[in-house]
Amino acid sequence: MQVKLQDIKLTYEKHHNIFERLNCTFNDGELVALLGPSGSGKTTMLNLIAGLLTPTTGKILFNESDVTKQDVRARNIGMVFQDYALYPHLSVLDNIAFPFKMAHVKKSARRKQAQKLAKLVHVETQLAKLPRELSGGQQQRVAIARALAKDPAILLLDEPLSNLDATLRIELRDEIRRIQQTTGVTTVFVTHDQSDALQIADKIIVLANGQIQQIGTGTELYHHPHNLFVAQFVGTPKINLIPIAEFKPYITPTIPDDILVKATTIGIRSEAVSLNSIEQPVIAKIPAIIEKQNQFGREIRTHICFQTSQLISTAISETTASSQAISVYVLAKGCYLFNRDGECIWAGDEHD
Repeated sequence: MQVKLQDIKLTYEKHHNIFERLNCTFNDGELVALLGPSGSGKTTMLNLIAGLLTPTTGKILFNESDVTKQDVRARNIGMVFQDYALYPHLSVLDNIAFPFKMAHVKKSARRKQAQKLAKLVHVETQLAKLPRELSGGQQQRVAIARALAKDPAILLLDEPLSNLDATLRIELRDEIRRIQQTTGVTTVFVTHDQSDALQIADKIIVLANGQIQQIGTGTELYHHPHNLFVAQFVGTPKINLIPIAEFKPYITPTIPDDILVKATTIGIRSEAVSLNSIEQPVIAKIPAIIEKQNQFGREIRTHICFQTSQLISTAISETTASSQAISVYVLAKGCYLFNRDGECIWAGDEHD
């Protein structure tokens, strides 16, 4: 199922606009992540697709058919929530089979279908248990199976991993991707965690303040951010930001003057801060002081002080003494200039 939101405006509370002229498309069979901080509009967009909210103006199209005025029961939607929302008095089997029961499917047939779905989500050994006897990850698997029992055209997942510990989160995240690829159902996945979106989504829609900041793959968002918000929100560790006034005296003639004069901030990815240039284009060589180094698995993060700014490098592998004065190269690849409005006006990846 393809889903389109066309010129959506949503107004609450005395003309306060949640969305204004919101436009996006979810292609058939895609897993799309809605990524953004709390209050950005992710769940609101999900509720519009589900039919739990009606836009003030604009259209919602399913395969070019206008469903704007249809309620949730007419839209063939499967929904999974962060709190699982299982029926506590029903077994795993009966929870999964519940949509079949509501559709008046015969008991033997609905049990058979529920068993198939339980196997799909890997809870086939838990069928006789009640929800309280399951782990959080198992409960969420049951919730996904129950949502799929409706044979939905679209599967909507609202922060489905937020109540899980780190290990279960990674495990179920991969399972959601496997299940989505197996079923081929168009899936919209709401999350505030970039790791979830980057790991499993075909496409990511980055939201902030009710506006789409950028749509793209994880690679596109990381290497080609359209604005300062996307550059800061996507990537670990966070992009280094320096006022251009502090950085300007050290810049080589790589960046055109007409671009440089419009810039207010330079963003530098951690991998672009290095002790040597390795025959790569360099935009600056700056004096710095190493403050400390931390090991994160295979990655070493070096904390550097440059004038009033604190930088993190992941390209300095050798252990270096703290408080040591050094010179570091800033490579063009991984550097971005932003203007006063936060727009990206220059990217080293595109001009090396």
